[in-house]
Amino acid sequence: MRSSVEIYDIRSRTCRVVWQTERLVEAPNWSPDGSFLVINGDGLLYRLPLDGGAEPSLINTGFATRCNNDHGISPDGRWLVVSDKAEHGKSCLYILPIEGGEPRQVTTNMPSYWHGWSPDGQRLAYCGIRDDVFDIYTISVDGGDETRLTFGEGRNDGPDYSADGQWIYFNSSRSGRMQIWRVPAEGGTAERVTDSEFGDWFPHPSPTGDRVLLLSYDPDVFDHPRDLDVRLRLVDPDGGRSETLFALFGGQGTINVPCWSPAGDAFAYVRYFPSPE
Repeated sequence: MRSSVEIYDIRSRTCRVVWQTERLVEAPNWSPDGSFLVINGDGLLYRLPLDGGAEPSLINTGFATRCNNDHGISPDGRWLVVSDKAEHGKSCLYILPIEGGEPRQVTTNMPSYWHGWSPDGQRLAYCGIRDDVFDIYTISVDGGDETRLTFGEGRNDGPDYSADGQWIYFNSSRSGRMQIWRVPAEGGTAERVTDSEFGDWFPHPSPTGDRVLLLSYDPDVFDHPRDLDVRLRLVDPDGGRSETLFALFGGQGTINVPCWSPAGDAFAYVRYFPSPE
């Protein structure tokens, strides 16, 4: 498997390759200052410069050496949240300095998989599996009690905050096929956003607030596996318009976490290529 970390420019409608490797890497976050991406591979996190030519450098995550692809950077660029299972055997949320350091545990209920950071930097949104039920939760960055926003209406996953912090977008199977929904960040009634022919996953509202990026599988794919032909699409915040930007070989690992540029004019993603037989 070859991984290609790439950037799509919304204005020019072009893709460019940032870095390619024969290893499996996933889920690029774009730093708030626009200078680097954070990616994961082999349970570790790496900083990938965007100025060209440099190889990724390892981020010291202390004991957290079994990180999955649910990680992200705080709005002020000072902190990194990771989802790691080295300490407890189940995915747990931790926060550490962006330059690396010893992680501080945030969640006590597990497994928990991070997906969004509130624009004010005070709360984290994540998918929690409790008694085999997938739901959307938020929690203070200081820990404490988690707030439950969905209640077992199908499988709920992939939450991310809108730019104004008022909504949390997520994917849910409550209507049958996986589609995009949104719920008030403080709790309330969920609204359906997409009504598409696809299986829609991982919604990421743009920093400009005028569009939502998502990944779409063929309609018969329920979960979010790797190594399939998928599409990256844009929709309006209320689902009023939709546009398929391009198709690619990918899926799991392509855009699992927030990946927009700070200006909202581009996004990062990972494309995969099958190894030759």
